[in-house]
Formats: sequence, structure tokens, C-alpha cells
Amino acid sequence: MRKKHITCLAGITVALTTALGGAAIPSAAAGPDDHVVRPGGSIQSAVDAAEPGDTVVILPGTYHESVRITKPGLTLLGVGGGAVIMPSATDTKAAGSCAAAGNGICVVGTKGHTVDGVSIRSLTLSGFGKSGIWASWTDELSVRRVTARSNGTWGIAQEHSTRGDFRRNVATGNGDAGIFVANSVSEEGGATDTQGTKILDNSLSGNRIGVTARRVRNLLIDGNNMTGNCSGVFVVGDESKPAAGAMTVSNNRIVENNKYCAATPRLSAIQGSGIVLTGSERTVVRSNVIRGNVGSTPLSGGILLFKSFVGALNTDNTISRNFVRDNQPADLADRDTSGTGNTFDSNTCGTSVPAGMCAE
Repeated sequence: MRKKHITCLAGITVALTTALGGAAIPSAAAGPDDHVVRPGGSIQSAVDAAEPGDTVVILPGTYHESVRITKPGLTLLGVGGGAVIMPSATDTKAAGSCAAAGNGICVVGTKGHTVDGVSIRSLTLSGFGKSGIWASWTDELSVRRVTARSNGTWGIAQEHSTRGDFRRNVATGNGDAGIFVANSVSEEGGATDTQGTKILDNSLSGNRIGVTARRVRNLLIDGNNMTGNCSGVFVVGDESKPAAGAMTVSNNRIVENNKYCAATPRLSAIQGSGIVLTGSERTVVRSNVIRGNVGSTPLSGGILLFKSFVGALNTDNTISRNFVRDNQPADLADRDTSGTGNTFDSNTCGTSVPAGMCAE
């Protein structure tokens, strides 16, 4: 190792050890290509100075700014979970910037040039008008141990992206979905093949919806804990081709999502919804625990198949081996009577519409 790299590494080690009160330093925060940001410093300046593959290490403190990432392979790493990013009251960046759009961290590529391999770790994003984290045209974006709270629309959101990995995050009190994955937020069109995006082991509470998968295919929603939202999981499709679906929703705990959310121009009121499929095909809903989701809206209940609001049908979905109890008005409800090939098998439940879908 060259002398200047040894000196750099030693300086970063001392700074981080001091910040953590002598605690162990994350291995990812001790490389020669790290850029350390201290309270009062600029995360964006460190990102601008970084090269692909570098790590921006953010020491505990509150940072009033938005951060735009357009380089591949960067890592943003908060130390000890104490780095908080909030809006700046004086940010006057040009229209179209991350701040002007109301987002905290933006990872943004283009249709012809995606931004690949960005990692965001152990940060808190709070109070932004739109999203805590917003990503567009990315591949292999990884977001782990991030807290996204009290943001105006989404906690963590991506569109036009593939192979995302959203794991062990906390999203709470956001105006729409805690985690939102879509083909596009601004135009209609066939569902995007996410090529295996994963939404795993997250804690999602007090949002409008825990997880929304809108006009996307080929993803896994597994092991998440959802409570206190208006709805747990919403899979949304429309009449475009390819259809939304071909995903798995499994091993989630979806309990008492009984917050009331008023109707919007796009969606009726929501309360007490566990898992809702609208316009989905070949989605597997398996081995979830869904309890105590209670409401009186058309979308209330444990697991529902519901014809989409533009008339797209649910087809060839499989709902099996779920534990679905104490949901009202029903544990299982197939309200898409024109849909075909949908099966309910071996679900432990008390009530269903139509009757007879619960295992004895």
C-alpha cells in the first residue's frame, strides 16, 4: 500500500472511531477511496468529487440538502445510523434538480445510459416534499438499513429500473407508499420487467400503502412487516401489455393496516386492506400472515382480487397457504368476477367472498 493511502486510511479510521465513541468501524468505511463528510460539510460536494467505486462516508449529524447521484458504483454510507438528511430551506438549485423536485437522494440515469451499482446504507431521509429516495433508470440499486420517514409522497421509490434490492429499511409516515416500484410515474405503458427486484425484510408502518408495485413484473416481496398503513401490499396493473404481475408476495406479516386514507383522483378510499391485486397476472401470494385488517371501503379485507379501475382483469394468480384471519369484511375476496384462472388453495381463513374458499 502506498504511503499516502496508509495516511488517508489512518485519518479516516481516527475520525470514525472518534465519531462512534470508540465503537467498531464498518469495514466499508475504511478504504483509501473514501470521502468523509462531517456535520457542516456537503454530501453533494463529496459525491461530485468521488469516482465510480468510491464510498462517501457520512458522519453522524443532520445535513440540510438534497443529493443527486449520476455516477455508477458509488456508495453512500452513514456511520452508526446517526446521519440524517433533511430539506434545506435555502436550496435554490435549478428546476429539475433533486431538491427542486422535492426529493432527498436522487439516483438518476437515462434510457440509454442507466446508473448501475449504487448503494445507499444506514441513512435517515426525513421531511422531503416528495420522496426520501428517488431512482430512475438504474440497475442494481441497493438500499439497506435506511429510514425514510414523513416524506410527502414515497419513502423509497424507483421507476424504469431493474434488479433493485431494498432490504431491512424502515419507511414510516410517508404520504403514499413506503416502498414504491413502477414502470413510470408519468406515462402509461406495458409493465417493466424488473429482472428480479427484491423488497425484503423491511418495516413499513403509517404510510398510505406499505408496498406498491405498479405496472411491473418479475419481483419478490418477502419477509416484510406491515402495520398501521391504509393497505399492506398493492399490485396495480392496467390494460397495457405486458401485464403487471409474474411476481411473488410471500412470508410477509400484514397486520392491522386500519388507517383511513381518503379517495384520490386515481384511487378510491382505502382502509383495512391486506393484499390487493388489481389487473395482475400470474402473481403468487403465498405463506403470508394477514390479520385484523378491518374497513368498510370496496378495497377492505385480507386478500382481495379487484378489477382495476381501467377495467383490466386478474388472471392466473395463485393464492395459497396464507394464514388470513379476523379481517373484515372478509378474509379472502374475489371481487373480480370476470377474471379467469385465479386459484385459492389451502388458505387458513374464517370468511370468504364467495363462500367456500377457506380450507377446512
